[in-house]
Amino acid sequence: MTIDASPPVRSGLDRLARGDGPDLRGRPVALLCHPASVTAGLAHATDVLAGPVGADVVSQLGPEHGLDAAAQDMEVVAAGTCTSGHVPTYSLYGDDFASLSPTPAMLHGAQWLVIDLQDIGARYYTYVWTAVLAAEVALAAGVKVLLLDRPNPLGGLEAAIEGGAIDPGQESFVGLHDVAVRHGMTLGELARMAIVERGLADPARLEVLACAGWRRSMLAPATGLPWVLPSPNMPTLDTALVYPGQCLLEGTNLSEGRGTTRPFEIFGAPWLDGRALADALRGEPDAIPGLAVRPLGFKPTFQKFAGRSCGGVQLHVRDAAAVRSLQTSWAVLTAAWRLGQGAMRWRTERYEFVDDRPALDLLAGGPWLRAAVEAQAPLAELLAEQEPGRRAFIARRRPFLLYPE
Repeated sequence: MTIDASPPVRSGLDRLARGDGPDLRGRPVALLCHPASVTAGLAHATDVLAGPVGADVVSQLGPEHGLDAAAQDMEVVAAGTCTSGHVPTYSLYGDDFASLSPTPAMLHGAQWLVIDLQDIGARYYTYVWTAVLAAEVALAAGVKVLLLDRPNPLGGLEAAIEGGAIDPGQESFVGLHDVAVRHGMTLGELARMAIVERGLADPARLEVLACAGWRRSMLAPATGLPWVLPSPNMPTLDTALVYPGQCLLEGTNLSEGRGTTRPFEIFGAPWLDGRALADALRGEPDAIPGLAVRPLGFKPTFQKFAGRSCGGVQLHVRDAAAVRSLQTSWAVLTAAWRLGQGAMRWRTERYEFVDDRPALDLLAGGPWLRAAVEAQAPLAELLAEQEPGRRAFIARRRPFLLYPE
């Protein structure tokens, strides 16, 4: 990859480094960040704030996976696991839901909480909810919040939005607020929407430093910005493109490919016939837009089926703009349930701090998808069922959009 120090798009961090945004020189600042919090030239936010911006970084906060993004999914990250000189560091991903929010004391008297996190554009990617929870604590404590925005790597057009509503009572850390699965918003847009609609903090002291040059039709490569893994299992844009659908596999006993070099693109199980699944997907109208499927065998090195041979499928991105991975993964679940002949099951173990319902219900926003898969409902029926919720979300999001198409 060629890194362009002057790309067509400038992130909020790049703009802050050039002097845009509020004057933070000499001001105490708490920073919520991770390894993808970098400029176009790969300078990290900690160095930008302490260097050209001239802020006094008094505290660093890390989301799920930690400040260094070394921890796996749902792995508890202890406070101070990753140190940054003499600056106190705190984990916002511990062993209970309360650990997901900072305490006011963790801000160490900061005048500003600066948030710079790369999102992936799916409601169950937890960084946006960490941003919302942290911002609400800061705002309630009288601390200003500066959210440095970044492009949504999946773009932001209405036509690409997938999924419907979250049923009341199904909110969780993989869907803290009622938004579509593939929402087509930047972290700044979505965080502001959630803070306003949740009504738990005054958004008047929240400032979003928008990207310059981003349009909603742009996928990640068009921005010219470098791809830095925002989490351990998000190595490429292709991974991000299939993630809004393939994350649903976390709610099953199918391997979602963790423990392979292409997580979410590769998936399967020891009891699954990959060739039969590939044939089923190819034969389902509208199942694999923008994708090709290839049967394969694989052996995960960790997590589900570690060290065991699995049959499965790899999703290959052929037309990134056409990919609609949520409907693809609905078709995957339906076909795998049928082909598994009783071997496939739903995850009922604790998932993202919830243990009183199947994990798939949290991911899907309710029990509807589980029931539809078991009933072998056709894909067209699932799309039709979710369309009213999708349309309602599109209307709700419009007042919060910052960028043109």
